Amino acid sequence: MKGAVGGGGGGSSYTLPGKRRWKGLVIGVLGLVLLSMLVPLVFLLGLHNSFQSHSGFDSGQQISGTNDITIFGQTSDADTKNNSTDEQSRHVDDLIRRLEPTRPKFVSAQDFRRNSVEEAKNRSNALILLPDMPKPGLKANKNISTSKVEMADSMKGSSESKNICELRFGSYCLWRQEHRERMKDHTVKKMKDLLYVARAYYPSIAKLSVLDKLSHELKQNIQDFERVLSETTADKDLPPQIEKKLDKMESTVARAKSHPVDCNNVDKKFRQLVDLTEDEANFHMKQSAFLYQLTVQTMPKSLHCLSLRLTVEYFRSPPPDMELLLADKFQNPDLHHFVIFSNNILASSAVINSTVMNSKETSSQVFHVLTDRQNYFAMKLWFFQNKYKDATVRVLDIEGLKLDEHEKLSQVHQLLPEEFRVSFRSVDKLSRVWVQTEYFSLFSQSHYLLPDIFPTLRKVMILDDDIIVQKDLSALWSLDMGEKVIGAVMVCTVRLVQLQNYLGENNFDEQSCAWMSGLNIVDLGRWRKLDLTKSFERLVLKLTPGGGISEAAAVPATLLTFQGLVYDLDDNWVLSGLGYNYGLDPEIVKKAAVLHFNGNMKPWLELGIPKYKGFWRNFLNPENTFLSNCNANQ
Repeated sequence: MKGAVGGGGGGSSYTLPGKRRWKGLVIGVLGLVLLSMLVPLVFLLGLHNSFQSHSGFDSGQQISGTNDITIFGQTSDADTKNNSTDEQSRHVDDLIRRLEPTRPKFVSAQDFRRNSVEEAKNRSNALILLPDMPKPGLKANKNISTSKVEMADSMKGSSESKNICELRFGSYCLWRQEHRERMKDHTVKKMKDLLYVARAYYPSIAKLSVLDKLSHELKQNIQDFERVLSETTADKDLPPQIEKKLDKMESTVARAKSHPVDCNNVDKKFRQLVDLTEDEANFHMKQSAFLYQLTVQTMPKSLHCLSLRLTVEYFRSPPPDMELLLADKFQNPDLHHFVIFSNNILASSAVINSTVMNSKETSSQVFHVLTDRQNYFAMKLWFFQNKYKDATVRVLDIEGLKLDEHEKLSQVHQLLPEEFRVSFRSVDKLSRVWVQTEYFSLFSQSHYLLPDIFPTLRKVMILDDDIIVQKDLSALWSLDMGEKVIGAVMVCTVRLVQLQNYLGENNFDEQSCAWMSGLNIVDLGRWRKLDLTKSFERLVLKLTPGGGISEAAAVPATLLTFQGLVYDLDDNWVLSGLGYNYGLDPEIVKKAAVLHFNGNMKPWLELGIPKYKGFWRNFLNPENTFLSNCNANQ
């Protein structure tokens, strides 16, 4: 037994080194397997962190709204303290370099210029027909086409940015630029800036347990500022202790900046706030543009009141019908006949009054005001009660006219000339890209009924209701237009070749200029001889898919109908742009023969350009009872 035991003890002592070597081999294999798994994992984590630092976002964290206070992932104090000063500087520099909007809205100016120049080589002018965003269901002061082309290009410089704004939002941007107020509430602005920075730093401070006191102070200051800013937007309404609150917030923000934090989290919060602020600014811009359009395209309350009161008074005590007594005068071709398409009582009255007041001879003047049925009775009473020297005024209801020969055309009741905003991009010899915008108006479809409405007249003068006459127009009646049909001011900044996308495949002279309504002398005899009304109808049907009458086709049809038949009036006759151009010289405005308020800012609107309104108000009667009762003479 002893031998056996001794033998067992001797065998055990002999095999022990072999077992140890086996255990060491197993441990070594397991270590290699573990390393083979850790190395790819570390490599992948390194790529992930690198991508995260470049993108500025943490995929494991959720972006919250501006008012939400989000606490980001924890970072140990030891890791924070081990960051060297150089590493912190690199993080800060990288943060400043990468503080850009995460969703760029426009291409860079260099790319835009390069693309524009390349595009210009293939096509010299890119024209955009942009009406000022009419809304369905609104009664417009000017009939504006509903086609819309959007353009979002980036340009360099304040003037080019203004052009881009005008392309997107129309003449609202011109009005906004002129009425921009200087920043007065500096304290409120400073509070908003401090609140912006505090919100960005709070998530990174709140995650550090050693900074609980600073986190609490920062949160309390943020809540105090939010409460104050929710109750006031002006310095004068701020509470008396606001200076102490400002000092406290500045001190707290400075302390937050002094502590080392994870710049990726601050970067993320800054980007979030920038995006939200930019989206909010775009929302308010679109909302303001819509309200502006709503204002300029609807009839003011004062004018609506005037029309209603006059209509009620008409049916209460109807004026005598002078149509039969003055029939010979209305049809006499030897007199000077003026035609006004209007549904605005005050505007048409100002046109007639200004024309009469600046005429040497008024007994031979006959004004034909064509309006719709809604304003017909109010117009009848107004022009019966108000006299314009020796001139005669006749009011016609265009909806009540029976013109069977042009039944389709007469069904479209467009009284006013159609007004358009045309913006096009050009490149000069120095490869500079610039955008030019023009506002011009053309005949509506109702104008093509003139030869049938006035069958006995040979010549008429058409006046838009947004003009003011400052000189005698009698010289235009003796104007020899040769073979031309209408006399108009040409707008050679807009040529037909630039409108070729809208003119279709029709033949046209590339050098021909567009022309402007407002003041037009029309030879009705030659109009009938050339049968231009039929030509217009054929062009409209040709340019309208599926047949019928189309408003969009009326613009190119009008330009093609009168191509080569427009007599170019001297530019001194009409000064345009008083409805959108703030930069006209007042001395030039005073000397102009006719002022044309083309554009959205009409003189009878509150949004009209103030320095031009006086030229229009001069021809109103401030003592008129109806105007006083409706506050229409303000």
